[in-house]
Amino acid sequence: FPDIDPVLLPADGRFGCGPSVVRIDQLEALFTPLLMGTSHRAAPVRSVVASLKEGLRTLLNIPDGYEVVLGNGGASAFWDAACACLISSRAAFGSWGAFGAKFATSAERAPHLAAPLIDEAVAGSLVTLAPRSAAEGVDAYAYPHNETSTGVTSPVYRVDAPGALTLVDATSIAGAAPVDLTQVDAYYFSLQKAIGSDGGLWVAILSPAAIERARAIEAAPGGRWIPQFLSLSAAIDNSRKDQTLNTPALATIIMAQRQVTWLNELGGMEAVSAHCAQASSLVYDWAIAHPALYPFVAEEAWRSPVTATIEINADVKASDLAAHLRAHGIVDIGAYRGVGANQLRIGTWPSVQIGDVEALLECIDYCLERVL
Repeated sequence: FPDIDPVLLPADGRFGCGPSVVRIDQLEALFTPLLMGTSHRAAPVRSVVASLKEGLRTLLNIPDGYEVVLGNGGASAFWDAACACLISSRAAFGSWGAFGAKFATSAERAPHLAAPLIDEAVAGSLVTLAPRSAAEGVDAYAYPHNETSTGVTSPVYRVDAPGALTLVDATSIAGAAPVDLTQVDAYYFSLQKAIGSDGGLWVAILSPAAIERARAIEAAPGGRWIPQFLSLSAAIDNSRKDQTLNTPALATIIMAQRQVTWLNELGGMEAVSAHCAQASSLVYDWAIAHPALYPFVAEEAWRSPVTATIEINADVKASDLAAHLRAHGIVDIGAYRGVGANQLRIGTWPSVQIGDVEALLECIDYCLERVL
């Protein structure tokens, strides 16, 4: 590949799908006196947690009665917490990529649960979960809103099964696309994607039914053993006090609070989702018009607004191209391991500027034009 003229390069070359761009303003927030290096149970930090919760309530239009709950660990820790505290007997999963499959595997390995029922689709497509028969004993349905590994976005819907909970993995789309949270009982995510922060925490928007389920499972006499780290009741009780069970990643909370405030100041979900749709559409339209490229997700309605996956249909290795771009300061656009035949994956988060997306595409064109 040729050297890339520096005038073509984006101002910010971070296009990864996790972690994502952290803005300077967020990093500067870490210098606020009496936050970093202080107790998370003291007023200064608790006020930041309260602000983060209230900001998320505004950004996501959280219904009355639903609670914003924070817990230690990332979304993978929440999968185990859900297996411990939200799935009573058996769950059904929609799986069309790595992250839907990982939650299903957590349930499969849980010794106190019946074997999960898994509806699978090939990478690049999706399935819609339907209610199971009463004889199958399913009390929770789970699927990703956005499959980070494949760039497939699902509609958010409640599975119409009386008494069952609907659990939705929103890690790579929460804060970037509108959602009707009355359709779900747990909408959970980490903070290093659209929220543009760092790892170490999960956030879950829990319905009254989910809170009641967790309380009932954990209070059942002679019931299952639930480590305190995985206790949703403990997470709920601490979140009501604007804190977490154990010392959290304070930097993650501080940067997330600053980002959510910024997203609301931009105009909230309407403005943010329009930005992500514009950025991702630039990528998809460019791929469709290019003779050597095409979107990995064939169905337009399923294409993610934040994780655009593009196949190279030519004698050019995507991994080599990604490595060449990295050497020029454009980073993390390689495919998720094992997905696609010859793929690039480009993050189009709220913090990724439209001009930088345009520059990225121009740089890729510059390289491809000189080797094809």
